[in-house]
Amino acid sequence: MDEKHMNNSHLADIVKTSQGNYRIIVGHNILDSLPKELNSCINNKKIFLIADKALFPKQVLELSELLEKNGFYTNILSVDFNESNKNIETVRYIYSWLAEMLVERKDTIVSFGGGVTGDVVGYVASTWLRGVPYIQIPTTLAAMADASIGGKVGINLDSGKNLIGSFYQPKLVFQDLKFLSTLPKREFDSGWAEVIKHGLILDKNLFFELENIGKIEQKDISDRKIINIVKKSAKIKSEIISGDEFEEGNRILLNYGHTIGHALEKITEYKKFLHGEAVSIGMIVAAKISKKIGLINSKTVKRQQDILKKFNLPVTLNFDKTEMIIQSTRIDKKSTDGNIRWVLLNDIGHATTKTKIHENIIISCIRDTITP
Repeated sequence: MDEKHMNNSHLADIVKTSQGNYRIIVGHNILDSLPKELNSCINNKKIFLIADKALFPKQVLELSELLEKNGFYTNILSVDFNESNKNIETVRYIYSWLAEMLVERKDTIVSFGGGVTGDVVGYVASTWLRGVPYIQIPTTLAAMADASIGGKVGINLDSGKNLIGSFYQPKLVFQDLKFLSTLPKREFDSGWAEVIKHGLILDKNLFFELENIGKIEQKDISDRKIINIVKKSAKIKSEIISGDEFEEGNRILLNYGHTIGHALEKITEYKKFLHGEAVSIGMIVAAKISKKIGLINSKTVKRQQDILKKFNLPVTLNFDKTEMIIQSTRIDKKSTDGNIRWVLLNDIGHATTKTKIHENIIISCIRDTITP
């Protein structure tokens, strides 16, 4: 269907990439509009739906029945996705299913779940038959704000997070906020870290809006203000991707808080922190580094800390594994010539990168985050 004939009331943005352009749709209780969106971006009616087991059976069957009712043929694989099994074994398991189902290059894979689901399923789609079309239907706030947009797909190794992967863009990102109502509260809260991050690094007005808005509960997700915040966050990510698809420039700013965050996830074997929680602490450390080298003042650090606490995100560590954290950061995708490119703040809404930050500064800022 031609773009001008589409209903654009829920359109957050159109991502423009070398692999093709795709729409980001954001709204509440909008699942009925999915078939029309699919018809506009894929040519085949065969859908292979790979879903997080947490969504089975209710949400998975709701989605499958909607697609079947609109002329699509669906096959379903349910997987217990988590950071601990975001690895080659899970990929092999999905490959075996795709082989058994005789999936062809013209067929479409749909990812239905959180960030881990999207990363793994997207990686599978990028490598099965050298690439088949795939759709992102994220069901967590973290995935909506960040992971589902931009085509970064991949898996973990024992030595680090997301070390195997590719840039492979979806044909559509479809975000129905109604799925957030069934998340555990901790998972819902965790997702705000990525939204706050977008305000901190690129959009001071979004940050101000988050500062001034009242307490956000899951029951409020149908509120127009909340939908618009998620839309704005998605648009920020989209604009960065459209300008820097392969992370050769400003896209690296999206990694604010992630160097320490990924290290925390790894050293705790992905069992202590949700991704957003680890990123929240990582952003605190990054802000402290920014202050230490004279980029920002104490007031800016406190504003960041206050907004993270407002959204029930952690801002301190209750253990000292500083040496392990430092060691883990040395295997980082953002490293150049052995030096980590740290994403730091130079103001609310403005970020920059620095290399050759003295390790003693990093250690000091990590330890400054530890509470007895």
